[in-house]
Amino acid sequence: MSPIAIETLKDLKLEDKEKKPDEVEGEDGDDDDEEDVEGADGAAGDAKKKKKKKKPKKKKAAAVLQSEPPRVGLSKIFKNGVYPVGQEVEYKNDTTSRITSEEARERERLAQGDPSTNYQNIRRAAEVHRQVRSYARKTIKPGMTMTEIANLIEDGTRSLVEESGLESGIGFPTGLSVNEVAAHYTPNAGDTKVLQKGDVMKVDFGVHVNGRIVDSAFTMNFEPTWDRLLEAVQDATNTGIREAGIDVRLCDIGDAIQEVMESYEVEVGGKTHQVKAISNLNGHSIAPYCIHGGKTVPIVKHHGSERDETRMEEGEYYAIETFGSTGRGRVIEEGACSHYALSQSQPERYTLHHQSARALLKSIQKNFGTLPFCRRYLDHIGEKNYLLALNTLVRERLVTDYPPLVDPQPGAMTAQFEHTFLLRPTCKEIVSRGDDY
Repeated sequence: MSPIAIETLKDLKLEDKEKKPDEVEGEDGDDDDEEDVEGADGAAGDAKKKKKKKKPKKKKAAAVLQSEPPRVGLSKIFKNGVYPVGQEVEYKNDTTSRITSEEARERERLAQGDPSTNYQNIRRAAEVHRQVRSYARKTIKPGMTMTEIANLIEDGTRSLVEESGLESGIGFPTGLSVNEVAAHYTPNAGDTKVLQKGDVMKVDFGVHVNGRIVDSAFTMNFEPTWDRLLEAVQDATNTGIREAGIDVRLCDIGDAIQEVMESYEVEVGGKTHQVKAISNLNGHSIAPYCIHGGKTVPIVKHHGSERDETRMEEGEYYAIETFGSTGRGRVIEEGACSHYALSQSQPERYTLHHQSARALLKSIQKNFGTLPFCRRYLDHIGEKNYLLALNTLVRERLVTDYPPLVDPQPGAMTAQFEHTFLLRPTCKEIVSRGDDY
């Protein structure tokens, strides 16, 4: 059953809502001046008529528009602090009339009063994502280096979200995984890799405001060979989003995703490839400042004890991401690492003999907290000659490394689509939805 779209807020107008003042008929003197006007017969003597002067017209404030490349902070465009609502969808098979429930509406009102759950943080991050990716999708072309592409996305994100320490900024490293690499690749300093016309590139980037992360991804190709693969994965992602909802079992979402994904085939060079859901990659819940919030959304069907019958709950926040492959359908860690994060379970005791490792740990805690980072982000904050210290932190399990994830079958091609949504009391809001996907 297709989701039923419900009425959303009217599009925001960026112009000021002030009443338009009367227009000036001409250029007159001071407002308090009086003008003597003789009567038509010239015999009025000293009789005078007073003519009121109209005040100069106040100029209407011009709407602030986004630049190209995008560099205008969103607070300058949405001056009232109200950001566009995502796609609102009624819950599938909802028998409780949540959409019209006064009790559910009251719970939403209360959520707006809590800074940790306020929807505007999420919506602001989502609008940054939409505007940045809109420019990226029409600008990225074969021949660009991966570093140029990453900078294009990250410079836009930092500007639009008005990066400010841990209050707002990049949610995690920009993923630019190509072909058989499904995830966790971003260029390190000195990487000269160039995007090719035949490449299939997964663009996965995040934005956060007060720790509320929007995580959304899309796949780009530049010639039609793998169009069917992209279509399969996008359809599977939309299926997962449609099936998700309050009280829905996580395992049931995985069942539906795999069924749709693997109904597709791709014919390349006279050979037919079945699209396979990558079984060891998953969607996930998202918590404040934590990209993986504790619950995992499978994208394949599990059996027996592996079947996770945990249910989604009201107020939770999820990223549904699906990965399809024409290869083995499982990924392994392979290649130079670029992605890192503070370990979620820190060891109770550790010994850091190197001053450089202790200093780097403090810098990571100050600048990133629990948000993932990459080597380029360490460069960005001014860290130098840190590789030995970083490897020490990984060895001591204070930092976790996340190498690229690769389908090892020769010739394998992978694709990804992802959206973030909020399980509101009244409806499901797909916050990262846009006109593009």
